[in-house]
Amino acid sequence: MTEQQIFALLLGEAAMAVWGDMPRDIQEALFETAMRDREDLRHGLACLLHERHPRTQHPAKPA
Repeated sequence: MTEQQIFALLLGEAAMAVWGDMPRDIQEALFETAMRDREDLRHGLACLLHERHPRTQHPAKPA
């Protein structure tokens, strides 16, 4: 593994650790950047983040 790959993993782990404390616009920007050209992983990452940080769940749609 290259040094750049190690740094990327460390930054990713740090982002996941503080995800719930980030403003929603930052969360969305990071998520969209991470999922660019990775539609097959989009749902899985969204589920993981919502499970770890319930505050990040989108509010229920009005009935």
